[in-house]
Amino acid sequence: MSDEVQIIKEKLDIVDFLKQYIELKPAGKNFKACCPFHKEKTPSFMVSPERQTWHCFGACGEGGDIIQFLMKYENLEFYDALKILAEKAGVDIRRSAGGDFRAHDSLYSIINEAKDFFKNNLFASETIRKYVKERGLNDETVSEFELGLAPDGSDVLTTHLTKLGYKIVDVEKAGLAIKTERGTYWDRFRSRLMFPLYNNVGKAVGFTGRILPGADDRNTGKYVNSPETPIFQKSKFLYGFHKTKNDIRELKSAVLVEGQMDFLMMWQDGVKNTVATSGTALTIDHLKTLRRLADELILSFDSDEAGQMAAERSIDAAGAMDFMVKLLIIGDEKLKDPADVVKSQPGLIKSMMKKSIPAMEYYFHRYFKNPGVDLEKDLQKKKQHIRLVLSKIKNLASSVERSHWVKKLSDLVNFDEKTLMEEMDDIKEENKVFASDLAPQKSEEKNLSKQDLICQRLLGLALNHKELKEMLTENICHLPPYYQDILKGNLNGDAEKLVNFISLRFSFDNVEEVDMPRLKKEFFSLLNGLKAKNLIEKRQILSKQIKSLERYGDEQHLAAALREFDSVSQELHNLGI
Repeated sequence: MSDEVQIIKEKLDIVDFLKQYIELKPAGKNFKACCPFHKEKTPSFMVSPERQTWHCFGACGEGGDIIQFLMKYENLEFYDALKILAEKAGVDIRRSAGGDFRAHDSLYSIINEAKDFFKNNLFASETIRKYVKERGLNDETVSEFELGLAPDGSDVLTTHLTKLGYKIVDVEKAGLAIKTERGTYWDRFRSRLMFPLYNNVGKAVGFTGRILPGADDRNTGKYVNSPETPIFQKSKFLYGFHKTKNDIRELKSAVLVEGQMDFLMMWQDGVKNTVATSGTALTIDHLKTLRRLADELILSFDSDEAGQMAAERSIDAAGAMDFMVKLLIIGDEKLKDPADVVKSQPGLIKSMMKKSIPAMEYYFHRYFKNPGVDLEKDLQKKKQHIRLVLSKIKNLASSVERSHWVKKLSDLVNFDEKTLMEEMDDIKEENKVFASDLAPQKSEEKNLSKQDLICQRLLGLALNHKELKEMLTENICHLPPYYQDILKGNLNGDAEKLVNFISLRFSFDNVEEVDMPRLKKEFFSLLNGLKAKNLIEKRQILSKQIKSLERYGDEQHLAAALREFDSVSQELHNLGI
């Protein structure tokens, strides 16, 4: 495989390839550009035609070859990036591909077969096609995004795939089958409208399934997503991005909605710079992907309390990454989301988008102009609201924006700017969302957290023992993102230092007479500790969420949160906690 990799790199010129993504300008023997991986005004991203490498000499310090660039820019795994480049270079890597590469190919093939299976079922069902039309989707949209139908039945898809020659363990690994306690396999998706999920280069990697009208969803929920797999990571995935990324780049603006149906209706109505988070919270990886293409982010969330809480977190996260954030406000109780707007009145959503309000205007209304808020008689409450909004302003990356909104706030609350600035300076930066993700952890520091110590020990065991590395890879979802990248081999300068540090620190384990049973016992003890910590934190978050939902009487979301709380509690019980 190493020979083929070298041939691919020799056949593709890195300068020509990178020009497809960024604007390169000559700089002596090299080329330079503003780094696509962090915000900067002075170009510090250098490309060397001689060495066929790139490196950022600015804040992020990233660097590598053509493969590493494609991996990072498109959020791809090594094998996916290599395959794309191999096709561009005209190099056949299938014969020399290793086991991991073939395993990835098999997963893509299984997902693609499942997609076709679901799609054919949809076309064969007049009832479901009628239901899709009632939701407002036309035939062109359904065909463009290859919607499908998961039939009722315990193992219809699993049987279909195994008859085609796929191994049942691979069908399970692709997230399409679930092994029961009796050792049999059931389809993960049953009686659902299926939305294929595509990666950034347009390959199907998983699914979202919406329960059909009349089907029993008491034990499953309205929506079910594919689990994390080697080819699908929820935290990096944006629904529809493979179709809309060029429009986002051209307009320098992205519209973010909550689900697939909102996205599809917006697309159908001509809003081609839309993406959806697809049932998961907005993450730093989502924002990094969008920030490379867009300066403006327009958010649309449900108007209920849960939706407003999600909107606030997303606003703060995007503001910290220097987006110009706006909100699309529906403002009609009968129309709860963009899909409803498009269905009721095609074309209206575009004019509504032109009236999107800046995020800070949204905060001003929510905390000062809301009819249910009277702060003039309650100075303590007024101070709390002022401090809360000041914390939002302080979170903004741009000092120009901060100054602008402090002035606006001053006019609104009748306090002078100097007083507000002093108050803002006193606010601790506790609201810096994603702070741990924005900068790599300095692992050689003396005061390491318990989580860091556990992760580094697990990596130390994995680096020295292939069997333990395979086990850790299977449980990679329990590691923080920084350590996940290290395990995957996505190394920047800081990560390389950490790997060398860990290798030296735990090299005593790498001996011929190693006591593997003892190391396995230690490994699983550490891993279970990490799992327990994550579950405890998740349960604490759910507990707060349940209290909030009870307070606001949101029965639908409350029931879902309670089910998830019980599931997490059961997992902790299984771990003996």
